[in-house]
This record gives sequence, C-alpha cells and structure tokens, in this order.
Amino acid sequence: MANRKSTPQRLPEAVREAVDRTLQATREGAETTRTRAQDAVDELVRGAEAGAGAVRERVKEAIEERRPATSDDLRELRKELRAIGRRLDAIEERLPAPRGTRKKSPGGARSGGAAKR
Repeated sequence: MANRKSTPQRLPEAVREAVDRTLQATREGAETTRTRAQDAVDELVRGAEAGAGAVRERVKEAIEERRPATSDDLRELRKELRAIGRRLDAIEERLPAPRGTRKKSPGGARSGGAAKR
C-alpha cells in the first residue's frame, strides 16, 4: 500500500514537470518565430518605403512636367529671351560683313534689279 500512495503523488509531479518543459520549449520557439516574423515584416516595410519614395518622386516629376506655365514662368522666359536677343545682337555686330552679297530692299527685291522667283 505504501507504494500505491507514493506512486499517485509522483505522477502529478511528473505530469507537471512535463507540462512545464513543454511550455518552456513552446515559449522559446514562439519567441524565435516572433523575432523572425518581426524581422521579415521590418524588411518588407523598408522595401515598401523605398518603393513609395521612388513612386512619389516619379509622380512629382510627372506633375511638374505637365503643369501649365504660370505667369511667373512666362515672365522669366521673356526675360531670358530678351537677354539672348541682346547677346545675339552683340555677336552679329562683331561679325565681319559677308562678302559679295547685296543688301535687300525693304520690299524683298534685290537692290538694283527685279526679285527672283
């Protein structure tokens, strides 16, 4: 009878120890899985953020290219054209006069004769 009393007391203790070992192993496995999953999610987020940044820049460039010119843009272009015209005039003044050509009359006919067709 003594053996019967001691055996039932050991069985719950053995079950308790087995359950504790199982829970510990499960907890460690879950922590490893959680860490791996978090690393994978972090990597996906980094990739998505980088892709979103590239898309954002392409959209911004596309909008910038297609937007109509503002009055400030046109004013700046006119200013640049006037500056280019002044530079061209200065260059043309420094060029030597072409040889063998006659000046055209205001009506489009060559001076000294009739216009060629």
